Amino acid sequence: QALFNLLIPDHAADAFSPPRLAEPGSCDLLLEGLLGGLSRWDAEHFLFVAERGYVYEHNFAFLPGFPLSVRAAAEVALWPLRRLLRLRSRLLLAAALLNSLFSVLAAAALYKLGCAVLRCRRAAFLAALLFCISPANVFMAAAYSESMFAFLAFSAMWQLETGQSWRSGLLFSLAAGVRANGLLNAGFFAYSRGQRFALQLQVGPGLARRLPPFWRQLLSLVSSVVLMCAGILLPFVLFQYFAYTRFCAHGIDPSQSIPEPLLQLALDKGYRLPATDGLKPPWCSQRFPVVYSYVQEVYWNVGFLRYFELRQVPNFLLALPVTLLGSWAAWTYFRANPRHCLTLGLERRKKEEEQGEGKPRTGFCCPAVLVYVVHATALLLFGVFCMHVQVLTRFLGSSTPILYWFSAHLLQEHEPLLWSKGTDEETRASLSKQPVLGNSLAGSYEKEIPENPVVRLVRSYRLNNPITNCILGYFLSYWLLGLILHCNFLPWT
Repeated sequence: QALFNLLIPDHAADAFSPPRLAEPGSCDLLLEGLLGGLSRWDAEHFLFVAERGYVYEHNFAFLPGFPLSVRAAAEVALWPLRRLLRLRSRLLLAAALLNSLFSVLAAAALYKLGCAVLRCRRAAFLAALLFCISPANVFMAAAYSESMFAFLAFSAMWQLETGQSWRSGLLFSLAAGVRANGLLNAGFFAYSRGQRFALQLQVGPGLARRLPPFWRQLLSLVSSVVLMCAGILLPFVLFQYFAYTRFCAHGIDPSQSIPEPLLQLALDKGYRLPATDGLKPPWCSQRFPVVYSYVQEVYWNVGFLRYFELRQVPNFLLALPVTLLGSWAAWTYFRANPRHCLTLGLERRKKEEEQGEGKPRTGFCCPAVLVYVVHATALLLFGVFCMHVQVLTRFLGSSTPILYWFSAHLLQEHEPLLWSKGTDEETRASLSKQPVLGNSLAGSYEKEIPENPVVRLVRSYRLNNPITNCILGYFLSYWLLGLILHCNFLPWT
């Protein structure tokens, strides 16, 4: 990151770049030289909000969960460095440290989630390793909110899978205060309760007598879903209300406390300040005044098919690999479970009614993956048709486990180096008894600690098949490409 930031000249992009009000010291310059590439693009907004608050209208496109965490870490954990580093430098260092921590915790949460959903530790372990070298990790290392969001979202999904509904709801609520697409995670809780209700209606007559009356089940379902979804939406709603009080309330003129350089920047760039000249923004008069959607539409031209322009072809090419991977995952799952997909997983399977006969399917194509495939497909379609497609890699990489589960599935299906001996029972055995990913070519299980399968594949790249080369090539080469693009303002990005 420091090397690319030093060697490649920056393009003079018309991006948000607020003036530095305090004179930097020698330690500030050193830290900027080491980590300055991680403060590009949206990172400038997050660091500015953490330092100055929501000064401009377009700052409200970035939710407060991550900036508040960075400010707290800079003021508390990095308090001893206040004499060496100015606030902005401490914020940058705090963001880098926090995201390093959140990335590790997100990988651990993804592994636990994979074990609970896939019921296969090998696939879950490999998916977590792929997450660690994902191209999206470039943005998880920078001062972005992706790392924190991935940790909260994956942890919430894991807690929901283990039956910890209230703990899951709390984590989903925190995630909704970090990124706006966290609002869609309310669908996981609604589907979980709806599926449970639908399956209870299909039990046999004997079991039906033991269940509560239908009206009581329905009331419990509706009340729990409404209450939990309201809790998940609450941080976003409160944030919109905060924006309304700053820009739409009468008698407020916070411009008096804004430094002159920031006022001049607003004048030069056309940034709207709250309560300037008594004029209210157009979104204040809407029936439901939501500043987030207004800012995305006006400042970033986000909308349906708005990005479909000839000059955006390089950005569509940049998003093509993750688009193909996500589409391939959805199609593969549908082909493996057509009836399960068409019935939305709400039909009780016959094997579940048999007493212990037939073991449930494990891996990517197991029934429990359906809701995650639907979630990933919805995010993919929304990202392609309504967003800036160059953000699709980090958008999906921090929001859904499907990309990692499906990539792990392809590697296990097609790469001989990852094939192992043993039955399905051994696959689910304890990690202390055999390696997580055995090496069938070596023909031995002598090692108690498994060799890193990603390192093994990279080291043996000449033996890999085309699918393995495509997947590893995407993860590794796009990580490098994403690093170069993020650290430098290249014209076509």
